[in-house]
Amino acid sequence: MTLAHGDEPTFLVLDYVTITRDPKTALVVAIGGDQRAAGLLQTAGGFRSAPGPRGDYHRLPHALSVEEQRQGATGAAHALLLAGYSVHLDPTLNTLATQDSDRQAAHRHLEQLTSLGSDADSDRQVAAVLTEIAAPDDGLLPRLTQSLLATWASWGRRLKDAGRDPQVAMQLGAIANKLSTLTWQIEQVRNDVDRTGPALQTHPRPVSTAPSPLAAPAVRQR
Repeated sequence: MTLAHGDEPTFLVLDYVTITRDPKTALVVAIGGDQRAAGLLQTAGGFRSAPGPRGDYHRLPHALSVEEQRQGATGAAHALLLAGYSVHLDPTLNTLATQDSDRQAAHRHLEQLTSLGSDADSDRQVAAVLTEIAAPDDGLLPRLTQSLLATWASWGRRLKDAGRDPQVAMQLGAIANKLSTLTWQIEQVRNDVDRTGPALQTHPRPVSTAPSPLAAPAVRQR
């Protein structure tokens, strides 16, 4: 820091770097930064440079486990912070965030929604709560459905590889199918409550449970 124009300081501001998980590809990506930041991402986090539609960016390799992704993202973020960069690290990638703290944060969010729903005194407030619950992709129920589908697919594949009957795992796929349909119905209630809001879905497309546990049901597309 140096002083310029009297007593007003001039700060050295480095580029901002965002490290997050891309919701479409599930890849851990890093966006922003300069050439020095690129080096730290590669050496401290194991990121690789890749061409993108808006210029080069960095990502972790495809084959890493979730825990390896978290370790790489956290290591890169700490190295960047020590070098003076401003960094946004997705909390789900932060190895310092314990499972217990994640659970407590999720419980607090649900408690807030319960309180908001209980205290809602207008249709718009009710619609806001229903949006948090059932909004496409980011709503609580769509995320829960994705968790069930991921568990079902992995479990069914493991049972089949072991020569065991995968029927019990198929029940989980059927539950995910029903949950997807219920989520769509909540979306429609939300639209009826708040006529001025944008429609979240025009036609129901519930999950269809595939006959084989190796292929996950197709989630409704919007």
